[in-house]
Order: sequence, then structure tokens, then C-alpha cells
Amino acid sequence: MITNRKSVYYLRLFTDLILLNFSFVLSAKLSQSLAILFSRPYMFVLMAGLNFLWYFFSNVTEFYEDAAAKSFSYQVSNIIKSIFVQDVAAVFFIFIAKEDLFTRNFILFYSLLLLILLSARIQIIRHLLVSIRGRQKNIKNVLIIGAGEIGNNFKELIKKREDFGYSFTGFLDDNTDNAGDEILGKISELENVILNKNIDVVVVALSIYDSDQLDEIIKICNRHALRVHIIPDYFRFLSKKFQVNMIGDFPIITVRDEPLAEAHWRFIKRTIDIVISVFVIIFIFTWLFPLLFILNKFTSPGQLLFIQDRVGAKDEIFRCYKFRTMHTDNKSYGLFQPAVENDPRVTKVGRFLRKSNIDELPQFINVLKGEMSVVGPRPHPVAFHEVYKKIVEEIKIRTWVKPGLTGWAQVHGFRGDVLDYEENKKRTIKRIEYDLWYIENWSLWLDMQIILLTLWQMIKGDTKGV
Repeated sequence: MITNRKSVYYLRLFTDLILLNFSFVLSAKLSQSLAILFSRPYMFVLMAGLNFLWYFFSNVTEFYEDAAAKSFSYQVSNIIKSIFVQDVAAVFFIFIAKEDLFTRNFILFYSLLLLILLSARIQIIRHLLVSIRGRQKNIKNVLIIGAGEIGNNFKELIKKREDFGYSFTGFLDDNTDNAGDEILGKISELENVILNKNIDVVVVALSIYDSDQLDEIIKICNRHALRVHIIPDYFRFLSKKFQVNMIGDFPIITVRDEPLAEAHWRFIKRTIDIVISVFVIIFIFTWLFPLLFILNKFTSPGQLLFIQDRVGAKDEIFRCYKFRTMHTDNKSYGLFQPAVENDPRVTKVGRFLRKSNIDELPQFINVLKGEMSVVGPRPHPVAFHEVYKKIVEEIKIRTWVKPGLTGWAQVHGFRGDVLDYEENKKRTIKRIEYDLWYIENWSLWLDMQIILLTLWQMIKGDTKGV
């Protein structure tokens, strides 16, 4: 929670590393014997490597970040992901070392033991904290300054989560509109409330900060040796992913935490993009292009590809490839004119291509060229982008990353536009929200999830295309 955060992090990490090493040794004993394990010292190199890998990967997945506030199922899901990575590394090491005894049984025992022990650790610590704090031991009385939305949300959180070890005492607020039984007085009465209510922690949850008032609050808390915490008024921003950093001696808050700002993640994502696009071009394009060329020849003569200017990363315009789905005499190019159900501009073959999303496949060429990624916010046609800019101010944030063939918004049904302006405005706002969420929460696992969901929707024919 908000106190001893580093201590709690290291406690959980070291406990799990102990359980990891115990699982390793016990798995070796169950699959072979301890004597054989000690006769092969290189196996301890593997054990050390798995410790380092657990530390590294748990930081990547933020496994220990606010762990007490995360559900048990969410944490178990992260454990399974980490064990999968451990297993892949162990198999690779065993193959390189040409190990012939500690193989399948060893890895199976190791995985099961690690899953059981870490899951048990989570539950035991959580129940232990609830039990201890349920007996009113180590409970801290919390006073919240500010009874607005922020303060009430924080109050509900600490009331719901007993394992945090906080007891809500009441509010201080100068706003009479927030009057209620839980308001103990005005902010100017802080010192009297601290003395009379045995306060341990003060949380400032004011929507707008008055620097003089905040200085006085901190001065009073310091005088009584109380811990004081400030909930920043971030709710007026669209983003809820913040990162605290230091520039020299100055602490700064980065409003949007963007994982793909890190060079190593961009490199990994780009490598995956190249591998997938090369695979598709070699094994799918070699027969799909001739097939569609023949079908178009007999149903709607004209060029096979439709090339359109779209907005890419860093707001740069690029030539985006698609299979042509409309008649060649279509005059709507460069205009904001969304395709609708039974649109006469769409060809018979094009209707199937749009419904199945196959029309987007030539964009793997854009991926190989580095103009797009397999997963990312969909690239807007220039005319459409000009319309969207008038609806959503934050739209340019999408260009922090490369656009994608599919994205978080698309797998949630926000693909394409509608003619009704108000309805289209709502869809556009929601689509951009999903795109920004993806940028702030990107991970390899999220990309994999989006790819699998896209494939499943294509198989079902449920892509919301027209």
C-alpha cells in the first residue's frame, strides 16, 4: 500500500525466490535424486539463471506492483505466464547442456510445485494480514482531507480491503455541500481532530490544491509526527497511467507511461513484426494474390490493390495497401464517406473480403517496410483523420506508436464508421480511448491476445465489417 512499499516488495520477492529454489531442488529429487543433482554442478547454473529470470520477468509483468490490491485470479494468471517463461528457458538450457536425466519429469514437477507453492503463498499472506488486522493489531487510523469524489473513492477502497490495515476515521472538508456524518469538521480544525481521534495517517484528496493550505496541512502533520500522503488530482486527465521519475534532484510525474518508449521493447516488437509478415508473404500471398486477381478479373475488372494515404507514426503520411473492395468508378476517394450495409460501391468479392478482414492483409507489406506493426491503433485515412481531430483532442497521442493491422479497439467491435454523426462521434471517442489504453498498457502478452482474438473473429465472421 502507501507505506513500506519497497519493504513489502522485497519481502514478497525474496519469499518467492526461496520457494522457487525449493521447488527446483525438490523437483530434482522427485525426478532423479539429490546425489545426481549435486554430481552435475551446471544444473545450479540453471537454477541461478531461473532466479534472475524470475526477478526480471516479474518486473516486466509488474507482478509485485500493488499485489495486495490485485485479485487472486489475476496473480495466478501472472504466475502461469512466468512459469511458462521459466520452462522455455529450462528446456533451452537442457538442450544446450545435452542433459539426459533432468528432462520432462523434472520440468513438470518444477512447474506444478512452483504454481502450487506461489498460489499458496499469496493466499496465506493475504489471510494472515486479514486475520491480524481483524484483531485490531497494527491498524492505522486514516483521516482523509477532502470529501469529494477522490476522497470517497479512496475511503471505499480502504473499507473494502481490510488487508491494507487502514481504518477510516472521517473526513475534513470546507465544502458544506459534502456535509455528512463522516465529516469531522473543516480543514482548519485538523490539529484538534488529530489530538482527539488518535490519527495515524493523513491523506490529502483535494481536487484543487491551495499551496498555502497544503503547506499548513503538512506542517501540522509533521508537528505530530504523522505520515501524510497526497492523492494527485489526476482525474481531470484522460490517462490514469502515471510514472514518477527523477530528473536530477527534481521529482517529476510523467502523465502517460508508454512501455514502447523503451528501445528494447520496440526492437522485440519489430522483430516479431518482421517474422510474422515474412511468413504471411511467403505462405499466404503466393496463392492468395493470384486467386483474388482471377476473381476480380471476372467480377470487377481493375487493379487488385487499393492504395490510400493514411496517417502513421509521428503523424507522417504513408501509402497503405489494401485489396480493392469497391468498384473502380467509385468517386469517394479522399472523402469522409463510410461504407454501410449493402453499400452499392462494394463489389461482391469485396463484401466477403471486408467481412472477413482479408482486405487488410496486404498491409503486411507495410509492416515489412516498417510503416506499420501487426498490432496497434488502426491507421486513419487522411480525410477521416481530419474529422476525428475535431472530436477527440488527444488523437495525436495515437501516433506515438506505429499503426497496426488490428488493435485493441477493433477486437472490441470498434471497426469502421457509421453515417449518423452523433453515433459516429460516440464510436470515435470510444475507439480512441481503447487505442490510448493500448499504448499505455502495451505488452507482448497483450499483442498475442489481440492477434488470437482477431483470428477467432475472422474464423467466426464476426469482424463488424460491411
